[in-house]
Amino acid sequence: MDTSRVENASGASGALSTAEETGASAPGSIANATPGTPAIAITEVDAALVSHLAQNRRQQQLELSKLLSGTPQAYTVGPGDVLQIVVWDHPEFAAALGSSQTPASSRPGDPSPGFIVDQSGGLTFPYAGTLHVAGLHVEEIQQRLTSALAKYFVNPQMTVRVASYRARQVYVDGEVHRPGALAVNDVPMTLYEALSRAGGFSDTADQGDLVLVRDGQSHRVNLTRLLAQGLNPSLIYLKPGDFLRVVSRDENDVYVMGEVNKPVAAIPRRTGRLTLADALSQAGSINSSSADAAQMFVIRGSLSGTPEVFRLDARSPVAMLLAKDFELQPNDVVYVDGNGLVRFNRVLSLLMPLISSGLTAGLVAK
Repeated sequence: MDTSRVENASGASGALSTAEETGASAPGSIANATPGTPAIAITEVDAALVSHLAQNRRQQQLELSKLLSGTPQAYTVGPGDVLQIVVWDHPEFAAALGSSQTPASSRPGDPSPGFIVDQSGGLTFPYAGTLHVAGLHVEEIQQRLTSALAKYFVNPQMTVRVASYRARQVYVDGEVHRPGALAVNDVPMTLYEALSRAGGFSDTADQGDLVLVRDGQSHRVNLTRLLAQGLNPSLIYLKPGDFLRVVSRDENDVYVMGEVNKPVAAIPRRTGRLTLADALSQAGSINSSSADAAQMFVIRGSLSGTPEVFRLDARSPVAMLLAKDFELQPNDVVYVDGNGLVRFNRVLSLLMPLISSGLTAGLVAK
């Protein structure tokens, strides 16, 4: 990996003129810049750099997978859950349901028949009174109810189950067919299950960019890269309150400009992968008559962060092997500079109107 510096042009006029004449900037040369441009390292794209960046991406996804993967916790009852409680050999308890014993309504928001846990986490049951059950497992609730009824009945036998899971949810948004809230039940919800219940990816989804918001932190999950590394995304369990957003490919485009046949905002594939070769292909390749293949730049980041500039010398067709493996990031800028002759012609085209005006004025004066 070879690097050079982008510096202010005021103190390097001689080096600048030499670089402009040759139309190429060898490693260590000075590149032209405006007075307001900060010094930025230019990194040469070579096989070592491509391998290093790929290793960093693999390591990031491995660490993220370990962070998000873990042993799921058993479901605990919360406010809004509906419990079905049956006390054997005591049918009179069924009357406690009252009108709720009627068949369930077809409206999605209506609860199933049963005993609803109120917003304070309490459960009211005949003879047992009101018990605080929020945060308890079903087995623990059954034990507490059995102990409470044992004061009035001999060896009461009962069954407790969750009839409707409404307390805990995860949220899926973005480029899926059915975005919305998904109820979490006693079966731990994996990343794959959440995507499946949301209808799967839409055609505009970037499968390499899933944003998982958990406990106030955002984690970017690259589903394609996890599979390529042999990491099973189904081992990533979602927790109640998680927010999963599938990003659109349009939000992760790359800007290709300069001496290309068709300046364009290149869009990643469905897998989320976009290489330098892909971006140049979408731009119709470089302009063979005006482009300087040795001056192909990738600008990454912003002035408010840590900007990076990469340069690829693509004069040799073998360089396209590097371009094919050099992965771009969202909002990168690919710029292909013009050759020396093109720059000279453009300067000349700006001077010609002035020269013509001067000649015309001279002739008129005579």
